[in-house]
Amino acid sequence: MGKKLKNYKNYFINLICPAFIFGSITGVLTAIVIVLYKKCASIIIGFSESGYSFVKSNLYYAPLVLIGFILLALLLSFLYKKAPNLKGGGIPTSIGIIRGVLPFKWFTNLVGVFFLSLTSFFVGVPLGNEGPAVQMGTLLGRASVSPLLKKHRAWSRYSMTGGACAGFSVATGAPVSGIVFALEEAHQSFSPMIMIVASTSVMFAHITTEVLSLYFNINVRLFHQLNFPAFRIRDIWMPVVVGIFVGILAVLVLKYYKLISTFINKKLSFIPLKYKIFAIYTFTFVAGMFSFSFVSTGHHLIEDLLISSPSFVMLLAILLIRTTLTFSANSSGITGGLFLPIMALGATSASIVGKGLVLAGVDEKYYTLIVALGITACISGMMKTPFTAMVFAIEALSCSGYILPVIVASCVSYVITEMLDVKSITDIALENTIESLYHSKEHEVYDTFVKVKSNSFAVGKQIRDILWPNNLFVLSVKSKDSQAEVDVRGSKQLKAGDVLHVRYMTYSEPDTKEELISIVGVQDYDEHIDTII
Repeated sequence: MGKKLKNYKNYFINLICPAFIFGSITGVLTAIVIVLYKKCASIIIGFSESGYSFVKSNLYYAPLVLIGFILLALLLSFLYKKAPNLKGGGIPTSIGIIRGVLPFKWFTNLVGVFFLSLTSFFVGVPLGNEGPAVQMGTLLGRASVSPLLKKHRAWSRYSMTGGACAGFSVATGAPVSGIVFALEEAHQSFSPMIMIVASTSVMFAHITTEVLSLYFNINVRLFHQLNFPAFRIRDIWMPVVVGIFVGILAVLVLKYYKLISTFINKKLSFIPLKYKIFAIYTFTFVAGMFSFSFVSTGHHLIEDLLISSPSFVMLLAILLIRTTLTFSANSSGITGGLFLPIMALGATSASIVGKGLVLAGVDEKYYTLIVALGITACISGMMKTPFTAMVFAIEALSCSGYILPVIVASCVSYVITEMLDVKSITDIALENTIESLYHSKEHEVYDTFVKVKSNSFAVGKQIRDILWPNNLFVLSVKSKDSQAEVDVRGSKQLKAGDVLHVRYMTYSEPDTKEELISIVGVQDYDEHIDTII
């Protein structure tokens, strides 16, 4: 009985307390910063729309706009050269940081992503603000651990995961989706520790956001409440059609993204970044002169498409122009997210389906539901996150009474992208970032043995619950009173004195070693490069 009480006490002190403390601090900080960011972004986007309208009516100001773009491109190329991690600024970058793949400086990246993404919104580049919000939440998760980093470094990635979830929650008004996002997208596995930190961060972020919304009159929801007609089981074919159409389109778009990325980063690698940024700004400006639906984050476009649909020609133009501009901007490294543009892509493609079905005789009252299902299917297919897509639809798209069609549309789209073996947009973007960062470096594989020290982070935790350094595998565990054994499921609880046989691949051995030591405790260990693998 005494031993059980001691175990409960250690569990509470070593896991519950730090998770709650770091999660709560991260959640509150993230909510404050992201609410301010959303307010600034809405103002900047409003200025951008007014500016496009003004220049459209006074075309003689166009040369001044282009001169401004030249200066801005020069400034951004200089900043990106000094701080390459400021490029992109969306969910893929956050995931790379959380998984320990990408290096970063939390304060520099936080300030840089905040202001550079606002620059993108002002120009009208079709990138979103949800991605930067997730990245800033990730960085604030590191900030909450920074004062105690020497002692609690191993908690850093858990806290950053909580920050990413909180950032997603505050940006979209979908707290449960933020938690599911951590499990399905960020780590692609379930862990009680991740669940505790993510839930705590999201809870405190949501409470803080609600309080701030009362004082500053801020709308915490991403979209207004939508009204759908009653869904009958005989209409189940509708989400199937939407899922098939959007799923096939997602495959084509993902291949198109890879094509654009390869063209810009390899075929046009000889062109300096400043010229690429200026070219994208110019094309964005020209497109915006025709219609603001072609540019900006896509939020207003989605709201419009949920109500009514323009002509087929306009929808196809929106689809082609926005997709090209978004992928070109992202591949060039312009700061901004991909989540809202993906939603806009889903809304546009579903609007085509809805318009076609209405012309074929389907009641027009189903149009809004079809668009909502298209957004869900697009998130599921392009990001390869069906559960996040379903929960997001229920929370943010008012689909709580339409769970069956949401499941069908999400699953059909996901199955199609799986059958045709395409990578998610997050994986493609992250691979591009890693390739540009490490293209001149060679990785090495190390094989070694480490001992779990008493009072270290690893004591009392299961192998699968620990966020080990990226590409590190625990091959076997040898306890004091037993032979070495392989734990395939990672369910073995580590004790002080356990000897771990580990193998890892790394581009920076000192950084990986420092992270490993923060988990198992300070020690010297022999290591050798494994040339067999």
